[in-house]
Amino acid sequence: MNPRLNYYQASPGTLDGLIALSGQLAKSFVDPKLKALVDLRVSQINGCSYCIDMHSTEARKLGETTQRLDCLSVWREVAFYSDRERAALAWAEAVTLVAQTRVPDDVYALVKAHFTDAELVVLTMVIGVMNTWNRMAISFRNVPAARTAS
Repeated sequence: MNPRLNYYQASPGTLDGLIALSGQLAKSFVDPKLKALVDLRVSQINGCSYCIDMHSTEARKLGETTQRLDCLSVWREVAFYSDRERAALAWAEAVTLVAQTRVPDDVYALVKAHFTDAELVVLTMVIGVMNTWNRMAISFRNVPAARTAS
């Protein structure tokens, strides 16, 4: 797939606010490994190859296991995610698919049991920002370059 355009070059400065917000959220989110999992799961749902590559690499650098990364798309079927992680992943899916799910009350109750109000706001913003990045990368066909080594 060929890139359509470089959105950074096409409109310099337009993404500065999103970049700053992404940085602030990275500092605000208490568990970087969980944030990487959420970013990766949102990107899987949206089918964003660039972000999947980026956040799986990030998760590995943070110590995430290959097995947990390999099974992230089927997290409900395996037992090696914590209750807090499961709540965050369920919330990420419901918020990402908002037009379909309407973010149901049972998912809210689940996530509310594991996150404070402030953490829930940050988690929701992380999901929203990741969806925005996915839409930019997918729309303009930003794809990862092949790596020569893992």
